[in-house]
Amino acid sequence: MGSMTDKVKGVANEAIGNVKQGIGKATDDKELQAEGWVQERKGEAQKAVGEAKDAVKKNIDKI
Repeated sequence: MGSMTDKVKGVANEAIGNVKQGIGKATDDKELQAEGWVQERKGEAQKAVGEAKDAVKKNIDKI
């Protein structure tokens, strides 16, 4: 899986998680809010993985 794919999936998960949190807050649905929070964290982690892969690739390319 490429770093770009990780980053795109990460951004999507962050956005969806954020929306779920907003809907959960608006409807007082604590479960949906928690699910959104978890999904947002997952997205942040995926983005970080993609960025780390980019950094490794750049360093390998320099060698």
